[in-house]
Amino acid sequence: MTAPLAVVLLSGGLDSTTVAAMAKAAGFRLLALTIDYNQRHRIELDHAARVAAALETERHIVLPLDLRGFGGSALTADIAVPKGGVEPGIPVTYVPARNTIFLSVALGWAEAAGARDLFIGVNALDYSGYPDCRPEFIGAFEAMANTATKAGVEGGKFRVHTPLAAMTKADIVRTATNVGAPLELTWSCYDPTPDGRPCGECDSCRLRAKGFDEAGLADPAL
Repeated sequence: MTAPLAVVLLSGGLDSTTVAAMAKAAGFRLLALTIDYNQRHRIELDHAARVAAALETERHIVLPLDLRGFGGSALTADIAVPKGGVEPGIPVTYVPARNTIFLSVALGWAEAAGARDLFIGVNALDYSGYPDCRPEFIGAFEAMANTATKAGVEGGKFRVHTPLAAMTKADIVRTATNVGAPLELTWSCYDPTPDGRPCGECDSCRLRAKGFDEAGLADPAL
């Protein structure tokens, strides 16, 4: 019996790489989708390509979708990336409707390819400030996917997998290690230095460091 296909949203970061490795370990054949949204940290696109190759995805699409034209985020506009601590509330690094947009594109590819499973590395603990990382959003999107597609109407139900949703960052690091995720290839920093190194001070860098520290493991990407 042929293994099922899954579309995995792959940014090249710790979370999405872990999810992709988990999907592969669960027996899925992987279609990796990376969105080039003209983000500040475009260096992650190179890391996504390396991760996709390491995980032997059947296909990796890097889709240009320039959200800088909309702005509204420190990742897509000339707004400073906060340093020195995790922001309360909804951070300025939130990109308006990003996960809705990304999942919609992934849904389109999944339907075209005959896949019914989507994987995304959202996390409701470390990233609780982002409204599009909440379980309520994922449930609503899944319901929409099964209402608004030919496949859904004809009974081919889509499922959005969020295996990291309730994990701490330390849990994610441990899980990634257990499933053989190529963490040494990943990138998390929102605001790379001019010489292409992680800044070590943005929210994403701090959360990553905290996760490895609490897991008692060294970060292989450093």
